[in-house]
Amino acid sequence: MRPLWRRTLTASALAVSLAVAAAFPAAAAATPYANWSGTEAQRAQLQQLARKLVEAGAPGVIVRVDDGRGRPVEIAEQATWTRRDHLLKVGDEFRMGSNTKTMVAALVLQLVAEGKLALTDPVEKWLPGKVPNGKAITLRMLLNHTSGLFDYTDDAAVRPSMLGKDRRRWTLAKLLAVGVKHDPLFAPGTKWSYSNTGYAAIGAVLERVTGASLADLVRDRIARPLRLTHTYYATDSTWRGSHAHGYERDAAPGVPAEFRHPAGPRRHGHVDVSGNDPGWGGAAGAVVSTTQDWSRFYTALMSGKLLPAAQLAQLRTTVPVDSRQPDGPGYGLGIQTAAHPCGTFWGHDGGMPGYLTTNLTDRTGSRTATVLISTEFWAEFEADPKIAKAAQALQTAVTCTMFGKPVP
Repeated sequence: MRPLWRRTLTASALAVSLAVAAAFPAAAAATPYANWSGTEAQRAQLQQLARKLVEAGAPGVIVRVDDGRGRPVEIAEQATWTRRDHLLKVGDEFRMGSNTKTMVAALVLQLVAEGKLALTDPVEKWLPGKVPNGKAITLRMLLNHTSGLFDYTDDAAVRPSMLGKDRRRWTLAKLLAVGVKHDPLFAPGTKWSYSNTGYAAIGAVLERVTGASLADLVRDRIARPLRLTHTYYATDSTWRGSHAHGYERDAAPGVPAEFRHPAGPRRHGHVDVSGNDPGWGGAAGAVVSTTQDWSRFYTALMSGKLLPAAQLAQLRTTVPVDSRQPDGPGYGLGIQTAAHPCGTFWGHDGGMPGYLTTNLTDRTGSRTATVLISTEFWAEFEADPKIAKAAQALQTAVTCTMFGKPVP
């Protein structure tokens, strides 16, 4: 699971879990269970690690972990200087970034179950003339990032909107057009490469087939049926409820010059970017939610409440994200999976300015976990090793806690 802009899996919070899984399985196996005492020990450890992450430079951290056996562990920690803007709470809304892809994939699979779409449909069938070589690119390829389409977030035209300096409204058609004006990276279906352009195309297909906006589809097919009262597809910069403020360091070292000055109020050497429009994320990243709502969504998705068994199986059908590791981390339809010392998890992450979110679950949806860090450039550009180290420690602990295991 990865920040919205990254082309690799090395910097995001979920990627930290992937790295940990490969780095110390032996250490996990050797860890004694004698000192394991359950929920109170879990809470104390996670709270301490969340505080260390704030001390390392994160403006705020939200953690929610449900191991399926009792009351979830819920933690919110924030830097003192952020309190003038907002008192951070576990139930606050925040930008989900690329976690949006899981929800969009679920919408596609619902329509597949209803016979309105097929994963083998070429994109040309639904968007004639809009995607070069569209007859060779299927909806499945768009969903699992094997289409070869260039990622529109790598185009400089979108950058001012990412930074909150351009207030234009990006439609799915416009985002798709930015991506497909570039040459493809490879022949369709031959490799894996993360592409937000693929999801712009998927969003356009959904709107074409249903005649409804993506915002309405998220509301009517997922949020309302599951009673996700703080989950919505953002169509502008407006928040609907109490929300976490996101920040980026002003002129942060290690961040490329063109990204050092995002728009927003200045605070304690940071910029409050929470008022900026996430519309450039579109079907790839514009959903807003909360820790509790997303847990309910994951449980419904992975347990089969949202999808019939055949479509859930398609969601879980993965391709390797690294051809050199065919048995390593895999990407399904809008969701990733990897083995960790404490258990095999499924999930995604999302990153956009001010918000880096990791969401995890198990195969059945009975266990869920979310970590929000209210700043993202440190991961996007690998610009702050101190935050990265603290985030890795917290993510490892969260993953093991979700599986009811002691932390290696």
